[in-house]
Amino acid sequence: MKGKLIIASIVLFLISCGDSTPKKKYGAENPSTSTDNSNPSYDPNRGEGKFSKVDVAATIDDAKASTGNKVYGVKCSSCHKLTTEKLVGPGWQGVTTRHTAEWIMNFATNPDPMITKDPKAQAMLEICLVRMPNQNISDDDARNLYEFMRKNDVAK
Repeated sequence: MKGKLIIASIVLFLISCGDSTPKKKYGAENPSTSTDNSNPSYDPNRGEGKFSKVDVAATIDDAKASTGNKVYGVKCSSCHKLTTEKLVGPGWQGVTTRHTAEWIMNFATNPDPMITKDPKAQAMLEICLVRMPNQNISDDDARNLYEFMRKNDVAK
């Protein structure tokens, strides 16, 4: 009789300690990575960040592109190729035709909020499976990288 009482106590204990809150199913939307469609101030062509209007000249600024090439070599080349081939992140060939200057510069300087809010950034994450780390790219370096990307797109 004592053994039955112990077993019954254990069963009641386990039942009472169970979590009664409903569980999310696998693949359910995670609020921290969901697209915020309710935010009318978010512009998917510009992205999330301080760059709202970038003046892009008709001709490529070779000095900025050269500096951007150096930044690419130090902070970007280990994950991005200059072709369409994916390394860790997507290849850069054609990036300036797929995204606006504002979007590229905001993503380079502020990747975390972009990945959280931007459908294009989220789609890239699904393909690459690795979040772009914040490389602490300065505003000037972001502009130089953009010119380097433009030069790369013209060269191929």
